[in-house]
Amino acid sequence: MLVRYFGAAQAAAGVAEERLDLAAESLETVLERISARYPQPVRVGGPAMPEVIARSSFLLNEVAARDRGRVLTADDVLDILPPFAGG
Repeated sequence: MLVRYFGAAQAAAGVAEERLDLAAESLETVLERISARYPQPVRVGGPAMPEVIARSSFLLNEVAARDRGRVLTADDVLDILPPFAGG
């Protein structure tokens, strides 16, 4: 599965995207795995992934994903979208 990180999520992961090996797993399980992968900020003063995920929204294959029980597969693309500010 491809995971794409935006804004604070990218800062927390230190990468814009990455591939995760997974069988059929729920969105909740995938988010827990990502949080465990980046439990601390990758740079001093930066965000930690668990905090970013707690306030983010998600797209699964470019469609809003609100059901954390939804099962994801290896072919899916997950976007992690923290709140954005600006004008």
